[in-house]
Amino acid sequence: MTDLRFGISLATPGSHDDLVRTCQTAEAHGFDTVVAVDHLGPNRTSPFQVLLAAAHASDRLTVGTYVLNTAFWNPWMLAREVQTIQRLTGNRLELGLGAGIIKQEFDAAGIPWRPMDDRMAHLRSTLDELAALLGPEEGVRAPRTLIGGTGDRALTFAARHADIVSIGGILHVKGKATGNFRIIDAAETDGRVALVRAAAGDRDVELNSFVQVVELTDDRTAAAERIAADWELPVEVVLDSPFVLLGTEHEIAAQVAANHRRYGFTAVYVQRPYLDALGPAIKIARSLV
Repeated sequence: MTDLRFGISLATPGSHDDLVRTCQTAEAHGFDTVVAVDHLGPNRTSPFQVLLAAAHASDRLTVGTYVLNTAFWNPWMLAREVQTIQRLTGNRLELGLGAGIIKQEFDAAGIPWRPMDDRMAHLRSTLDELAALLGPEEGVRAPRTLIGGTGDRALTFAARHADIVSIGGILHVKGKATGNFRIIDAAETDGRVALVRAAAGDRDVELNSFVQVVELTDDRTAAAERIAADWELPVEVVLDSPFVLLGTEHEIAAQVAANHRRYGFTAVYVQRPYLDALGPAIKIARSLV
């Protein structure tokens, strides 16, 4: 049986009790990982403080970042946070890193918004510095790294430098401001996976799928029509995309298994609102691969 991993974003917990309930529910469903986000704005939470609280709420779940905006972090300060989390959680951290994609957050923080090539160069230098700073320490090891994206540059970079490549399943809508995205379809996903495999060469990278929508329903077509209208997409794209999981728990499990066979995804991560939609399908999906 091939192992499948499942992860859930903690988003912005409303309270300590809310975070504990989420972690306990995730663990009961069979999720493996909980991840924290790194966004700025009203009511946002610090990713590493959230992860430490999550690790205390469960002694089994892996904790991770999905993903840190490296423009917000000095490598020396980041290395201290990583070492602290590893030391206090028994090496349960999965370190997700990104270049930043929302210009409005850069503007709010007073951080210059630079071209994508410059942001990717900063991500590379951060990885290099972390590798040097996270040296051997008794009982503490460097975490596995995750880099996500959907575009050519991000995925090529991830395939060459990360342990886990996460395909986000959304692309920026040309002609619209940053933060406007569309879901990609099955054929586009084939292309994204092929690009990763080619760029990785002999490197053994794990393929992670960040699913955008999960809905338990007895009528997949009706759900797809509604979602298609919301995203301004053809219904066929919604029904076809591996980043949309719709149907009964058995249908969703079958989609997860089919995506594993077709694309090689061995990890499926979702956002917090889909915790109880994906949860019932996890055990079934594992039995199908």
